[in-house]
Amino acid sequence: MPNPSYSRLISGTMTWGIWGKNFNTSQMIKIIKHSINQGITTFDHADIYGDYTTEADFGKAFKESGIKRDAIQLISKCGIQLIGNSRPNKVKHYNYSKDYILQSVEDSLNKLQTNYLDVLLIHRPSPLMCPKTIADAVNQLKKEGKIKQFGVSNFTVSQMTMLSSYIEISANQIECSLMHPEAMFNGVLDYAITNKQISMAWSPLGHFYKEKSEQTKLITQSLQQLSKKYEATTDQLLLAWLLKHPAKIHPVIGTGNFERISQSAKSVEIDLELQDWFMLLEASKGHEIP
Repeated sequence: MPNPSYSRLISGTMTWGIWGKNFNTSQMIKIIKHSINQGITTFDHADIYGDYTTEADFGKAFKESGIKRDAIQLISKCGIQLIGNSRPNKVKHYNYSKDYILQSVEDSLNKLQTNYLDVLLIHRPSPLMCPKTIADAVNQLKKEGKIKQFGVSNFTVSQMTMLSSYIEISANQIECSLMHPEAMFNGVLDYAITNKQISMAWSPLGHFYKEKSEQTKLITQSLQQLSKKYEATTDQLLLAWLLKHPAKIHPVIGTGNFERISQSAKSVEIDLELQDWFMLLEASKGHEIP
């Protein structure tokens, strides 16, 4: 099996199933193929998406698409236990026992109709997680060839430091955007650069289109100026802002719209000038950068 090589933008599948668009098999095939044609070959999953159903929907589409496995990269996450139709849980919680991690990966492989994941992520940190237990499960999965790399999602520096003393962490998927740039200042992205981690950003546009606030007003004013200068859309500029960071962030885009996928893919061609990047940061912060 090849070593993982992730596309600069990653396609997030959280809303492809019953949690959002409810795409049928034919629609998923078209989106997968269109994404690949735009250079987006990495697809981000989690076992919980669609109340534990979206992986299977994607797997069916992937199998029928005829796309070769080594043409794409598959990410999935495990650990969150939801209250829902699929599980008899009485409270939302996290399970990072060895048996659960092993079974969750086995389930993801079966649903995605593949024999390996390019990377497995621990979905969110748990106060009860035992680093040695997680490491034992990950080492077994790697030995069996069921995962190529291991990473985490939403982990702090101290949590990564603890876990990395037992197992190598190759990736961290975090919330990061112009509207939520905290990872650039709390040490998380510094840690990624220091330890040569792959950084992925979920919600890379933040809540820019979902809320009206002083922050979005100031950002909008700056984006309007830059849109003309770079002949770019708002989406492209927001993504380009993330892409400029030296951590080589991989934004996880959640759209299933063909035009927005195509437009987003072009963001990798935009190199924001230094002062333009800081102008946007100033707009996000609402004050001059110290």
